[in-house]
Amino acid sequence: MTKIYICSDKNKRSKKIKEKIKKKIKLTNIKNCNFILVIGGDGFMLETLKKYYKFKKPFYGINSGDYGFLMNKFSSKKLIYNLNKIDIIKISPLEMVVKNKLGKIKKSIAVNEISVLRQSRQAASISVKSGSKYIIKKLRGDGLLVSTPAGSTAYNLSVHGPILNLNSSKLAISPVSPFRPRRWKGKIINNKSLIEIKNLNPKKRPISAVADNVEVRNAVKIKVKENKKIIFNLMYNKNNSIEKKIKIEQIRKETEY
Repeated sequence: MTKIYICSDKNKRSKKIKEKIKKKIKLTNIKNCNFILVIGGDGFMLETLKKYYKFKKPFYGINSGDYGFLMNKFSSKKLIYNLNKIDIIKISPLEMVVKNKLGKIKKSIAVNEISVLRQSRQAASISVKSGSKYIIKKLRGDGLLVSTPAGSTAYNLSVHGPILNLNSSKLAISPVSPFRPRRWKGKIINNKSLIEIKNLNPKKRPISAVADNVEVRNAVKIKVKENKKIIFNLMYNKNNSIEKKIKIEQIRKETEY
């Protein structure tokens, strides 16, 4: 018998969906559940993944927000059917290690992207390395993103970064409003790479490092690498896979929102 643990945000639609599910499926604690059912939007899913991944349970998302890229559509009638006909996608997050101006080290993980952004009116001035080789020696602008394939259709796509196939073993490095060099488009690199981002002028041009929804201000040096030791198992309806959503984004017209 399917036993679930529910994590739900606090909006009215989520509460209604939760009550309907409780009438159909047996609830239990997180240690004894078959999977964790997450009700909310993409932001809430990201928070839940980070909070509960150590229990090594699959996550099934039900969208009660807006777009819900990481989520499934809710159908009360087809809920049991959908849960018995699922695909599981395995995703490893990015891990950032940030040193701030006081010398303190902070770590966080991100499913979608690591954002390095200016935190004042001054443009950021940064260098980017992959291993011992420079990707770019000096980038001046609003910042840059390091995106996973799953996150390549999120913030990365909004800054005209490339869409990555979910099985591509690649990461996308994309500039945000580059001023110099103005026409630099970024780079696609192997997901085994260790990326090092350095603030070239921390006193005059402070920057923040953001892992999905966790921000570290006054960053001096940021190291980014995919953490293969952490694996998120995301459950999707057969007709609603994340691969299908990525393909839709590749052909979607700008006016189709």
